[in-house]
Amino acid sequence: MAGQRPGAPIRAGIPEHGRIPKYYAVKTRVAALLDELGEGGALPAERELATRFEVSRETVRQALRELLLEGRLRRMGRGTVVAGPKLEQPLSLASYTEGVRRQGRRPGRALIGLDRLPCPDGLAPDLGVTPGEPVWHMERVLLADDERVGLESTYVAVARVPSLDAEFAPDSSFYGYLRERLGISFGDADERLETVLATPREALLIGTPPALPMLLIHRVSRDTEGRPLERVRSLYRGDRFSFTTHLSGGDQSRG
Repeated sequence: MAGQRPGAPIRAGIPEHGRIPKYYAVKTRVAALLDELGEGGALPAERELATRFEVSRETVRQALRELLLEGRLRRMGRGTVVAGPKLEQPLSLASYTEGVRRQGRRPGRALIGLDRLPCPDGLAPDLGVTPGEPVWHMERVLLADDERVGLESTYVAVARVPSLDAEFAPDSSFYGYLRERLGISFGDADERLETVLATPREALLIGTPPALPMLLIHRVSRDTEGRPLERVRSLYRGDRFSFTTHLSGGDQSRG
């Protein structure tokens, strides 16, 4: 439609019958205000917005909740400011570190725990080991410019990386360590992407409300010789991340 922004909802989200909920009309007007304020701009208080748009504070609150969940706004202290653009993470064998750096942000990780444990039965096939063989479990909070944006849980056989606890810097790229220190390169991987809600523990570690939608990626990776290498569970904030991929003409299945 004329005037339609690329990627925006068709008809700006207005149903064909033309009737829209009051909160959605307020949300649209607040979104336009965010464009005027720019990244980091402070949003007026709920009371002021309610007066400006001649609606109740609860209507304003519902509109702001959706904009927070969509990542257009973020809390700062006791106020609310306009959020920056979402981080774009490629669905590829590139590491999180590489993806964040490409966007001019500073990647980082904070170690929660690195444990050696007997491999559970259900995990053994993914790592190419027998149940009970020792595996590493490494859990880290993902950071972008010191902002907590996700949580990563990695399993890898001790036989593949025997000195992980002594040689690896937990705030660095695990893929970089495998490639540069051990000469292990990734060949291919299977991934599954879904939306979930964080558990109370995960929400506390990431610093988000439990109701915030998360993007969850399960990955099982193999090296260039086809040998199983790692199993990873990566949880990303739905308000701070989007994912990109490239499709070739070989996929003719779309209607």
